[in-house]
Amino acid sequence: MTVPEAVENHAAQGVLALRWPDGRTVRVTHARLRAACPCSACRALRRAGAGVEGGDAVRLAAIELVGTYALNLAFSDGHRRGIYPYEMLATLD
Repeated sequence: MTVPEAVENHAAQGVLALRWPDGRTVRVTHARLRAACPCSACRALRRAGAGVEGGDAVRLAAIELVGTYALNLAFSDGHRRGIYPYEMLATLD
């Protein structure tokens, strides 16, 4: 499993940047991260055909490491249950 070398939250721009060991940098908007939330409640909403959106104004409120495999992201809309595996984050852009 690949772990990012750097995780940078560019709050003013609403972007999370992850630099990977291969030199690649993935930049993902906070809104895209919120829409892609992998928690069970958000997955159920998507399966039911509903969208998960926080809008362009949503921002990351907190970033916490989850072991050596993921980040737990908390958002300004109060949602804080999404655990984003690095494997998933590497594919978002």
